[in-house]
Amino acid sequence: MQRSTKNLLILAAIAGAAIASFGPGATAQPAAVRPGDELRALYATPGDIADGKRLAESSCKNCHNANGISTTANAPHLAGQRPAYLYLELKAYQSGARGDSTMNTAVKFLSDDALVKVAAYFASLDPAPAPTAAPAPAKPDAAQVGKTLATAACAGCHGNNGVSQIPGIPSMVGLDPKYLVDSMKAYKNGQRKHDTMKSMLASVNDVAINNLALFYALQPAARAKTPVAGDPTAGKEAAASCGGCHGDLGVSGNPATPSLAGQDAQYLVAALQAYKNGTRADETMKGLAAALDDNAMKNLSAFYAAQEPKAPNVRKPLTTEEWTQRCDRCHGLNGNSTDPRLPMLASQRVDYLQRVLHDYRARTRKSTEMAAMSDGLSEDDIDNLANHYARQKARAVLFVPLPGK
Repeated sequence: MQRSTKNLLILAAIAGAAIASFGPGATAQPAAVRPGDELRALYATPGDIADGKRLAESSCKNCHNANGISTTANAPHLAGQRPAYLYLELKAYQSGARGDSTMNTAVKFLSDDALVKVAAYFASLDPAPAPTAAPAPAKPDAAQVGKTLATAACAGCHGNNGVSQIPGIPSMVGLDPKYLVDSMKAYKNGQRKHDTMKSMLASVNDVAINNLALFYALQPAARAKTPVAGDPTAGKEAAASCGGCHGDLGVSGNPATPSLAGQDAQYLVAALQAYKNGTRADETMKGLAAALDDNAMKNLSAFYAAQEPKAPNVRKPLTTEEWTQRCDRCHGLNGNSTDPRLPMLASQRVDYLQRVLHDYRARTRKSTEMAAMSDGLSEDDIDNLANHYARQKARAVLFVPLPGK
């Protein structure tokens, strides 16, 4: 066979056989690697693989085992991994791009031929079997958890979907999660004085508070269904000094500053009075509220209560199924990549997958594509994805170079 990088026939043990082709430049390469170099592992001979085995037994087995199935925490399985990917990763360690001192030392003085051969050896092995133990239960959707908690503990006062129907009780919709979280924590630690709220939140941990805030932020924004006392026209003039922080019509552009549009008017009056008398600590608000008498507060609150609220710009978190659909676009069905340059995720160690996703999100491992993908991952997303791929059956793939035309 001629060594052509223009066409590769790929026989994949995924629902029979899959055929794909790869042209030059299909993926960006590290600067130290010439385009096409990584494909040399696809042409390895039995002798090359035997040489790679000897190298693996002398240099790799302590962490990855000679059979490529790791029993070492955070050390990935290499057996059955895609050969071009293994070569590229070894080159990245050799150049220092991956910043792992143990791996840097292990590969520092290896020749390119040695890297090709050891990559070909591990790629030739049977992949790790999927775990036989029961899968870890998926962590529930954060917004759904927030809804359950809100229904049980908050709906009686704040309404089923966070739209108040009781005068003096604030609506929870139209508020950024950051503001809601800060507010709930202020009630919990006593910074905001309210015995009922302090008691309600005493046993609620930070994760639950975040889930509550997310649930309310995702609800449709609507004005409070409560009566209004005061003159909104007169209140509009007074609101001119508030627009810089709360928005001209009460829709804030700052996540830490609450939107006031559509809020219950009686609650707004009570909040202004609390700032004025110091039971709510905020020097800026204290100074602004000091100039308002009760009538001015009612008018100002009536103006904001009449405005149309808007839901904050918060994206509903993806489910694990939705995340895996995105990941499978590159990594193959159920994490079984059919691109020799992209890693197989199926049957990989859970702890390794978790660490890698954290590293991409923190930018300690460099990849433009993976940085963009991992930015939106929560801790629960990372745990769910790692457990999902760890329990998928890994499929070996044979890459057969086609003769050139």
